[in-house]
Amino acid sequence: MLDLTITNARLFTLNEDRPTAHSMGILHGTIVGFDDDIADLPARRTIDADQAVVVPGFGDSHNHMAWFGQSLGELDLSGCRTSDELYAAVEGFAATLDDGQWLVGSGYDDTVLGEHPHRAQLDAAAPGRPVWLKHRSGHMCTVNSAVLDLAGVLDGSVETPEGGKIVEDADGPTGLLEEQAQKLVTALVVPYPVADLAAAIGAASEVYASEGLTHVVEAGIGGGWIGRSPVELTAYTLARRQGGLRTRVQLMVASDALHPVTSHDDDGIDFGLDLGISTGFGDDAVRVGAMKIFVDGSLIGRTAAVTEPFCDHAHGTGAFQLSIEELTRRIIAAHRSGWTVAAHAIGDSAVDVALDAFAAAQQELPRPEARHRIEHAGMVRPDQLARFAELGVTPVPQPHFLYEVGDTLAAAIGAEREPWLYRHRSFLASGVRVPGSSDRPVASGAPLLGMQSMVQRLTSAGAVLGPDERVDAEAALRAYTVDAAWAAGDEQRRGTLEPGKLADFVVLSDHPASVAPERIGAIEVLATVIGGECVFGGAFLDSRTAVPVPATPYPSDQEA
Repeated sequence: MLDLTITNARLFTLNEDRPTAHSMGILHGTIVGFDDDIADLPARRTIDADQAVVVPGFGDSHNHMAWFGQSLGELDLSGCRTSDELYAAVEGFAATLDDGQWLVGSGYDDTVLGEHPHRAQLDAAAPGRPVWLKHRSGHMCTVNSAVLDLAGVLDGSVETPEGGKIVEDADGPTGLLEEQAQKLVTALVVPYPVADLAAAIGAASEVYASEGLTHVVEAGIGGGWIGRSPVELTAYTLARRQGGLRTRVQLMVASDALHPVTSHDDDGIDFGLDLGISTGFGDDAVRVGAMKIFVDGSLIGRTAAVTEPFCDHAHGTGAFQLSIEELTRRIIAAHRSGWTVAAHAIGDSAVDVALDAFAAAQQELPRPEARHRIEHAGMVRPDQLARFAELGVTPVPQPHFLYEVGDTLAAAIGAEREPWLYRHRSFLASGVRVPGSSDRPVASGAPLLGMQSMVQRLTSAGAVLGPDERVDAEAALRAYTVDAAWAAGDEQRRGTLEPGKLADFVVLSDHPASVAPERIGAIEVLATVIGGECVFGGAFLDSRTAVPVPATPYPSDQEA
């Protein structure tokens, strides 16, 4: 007897051997078969989908789950269009806080405001309390004098961390901290309590389930300015035990958390985590993924490492987070020790460094099965495309950046380099997979919005960036399903709907290829199911249940 049968559905399996079906059977969280395969099998629950579309569950190959979850309780600055609006928002939010409590805001964008906030104005807007405002890119933040004082910046008792910058004007520090300099602030608040992080993860997971996400990759835990706690993995396992985790998660570990380890000379494992934990440790719910290493900064903040100067900013050609020698050393050591490596590289110069390091690693110890990645790959020159394929490196760009920040990115690099932005079709033509991802909370994370951006490549102002990089809706859907699963090394368990794979699927009001491109993002997610269990849309599925679930679905041991 099956646990669940979905009938009267428009099933799109994305499996070439059996691309469509009308019914699907599930047992113990796994797909058993379709149509005639299950026609004579009874089920404890049968759902009439009423011709709704069923596709594999969506994956997000690069997001920041704890960061996003925490931001849900912070002052949202993403809607501020002027500095005056921002300072007014800070003043209003400060009035709701207890005396001395930190005011934390997130999502401001200097390219929209025309400038970064200044500590003097923040002091006036929220007197007597620390103020910490996070840039939407995550690669910089602005703080007030109280925070600078706590961090030892005002009295000069600390040095600027390597790969960071404390911005100053004629009156001293402005409050703007770039890249690694943000550690001066995070050192004051990290580690966060595991219980708080678990709650944030649960809050994020609830949003993800409502958008059809069944698997996400968390892009950096445990160390550096991106990590929330040295024991961050515990927060995910706690969220799982408490029932708050409604999404399968693969966790990238920040390179700062890895350290020298001792093993037998024959093993070659000399860089990693205690007990030899590395990529692949865990299960289908929570698993350790790649080592995450930052090569450069961000295009939004003009700190990405580019070969030619930015067109609209005094940063010149950006900067590397560490010396090229140290970046290369860490990548080679992680590769040698069995890790998948995810190199954050946005500018084309940073992409060169990452590709060179991967080539050196493979030369030292060939691991052709390794699925190393370049996170973002925001600017990729034509001559770099073939190297991705030659080295077996997967680019992980964020398509919805084109809509949310595409206009400022285009202004930053100019018309000649504009076609290099967040490529897609060119990678596919080179024989490289392109998984879907968002970098949430830097940009909106709904997969259907990401698919729409893959198809349209429109900015919020209506410009088309790189029209030759457009793909059709079918390719966009594969990016968030088949290719996202492959990039995570999970293609044997998920990504398509076929017997033996996990029963992870999403029920939609329509198929992305059946609507106009501008309507893809508006398709309704009716239900999300993970391992045969509904994590969103229970009311919809209950309303379509033809056979109620028995009170005692399984026989007792004595009856058996």
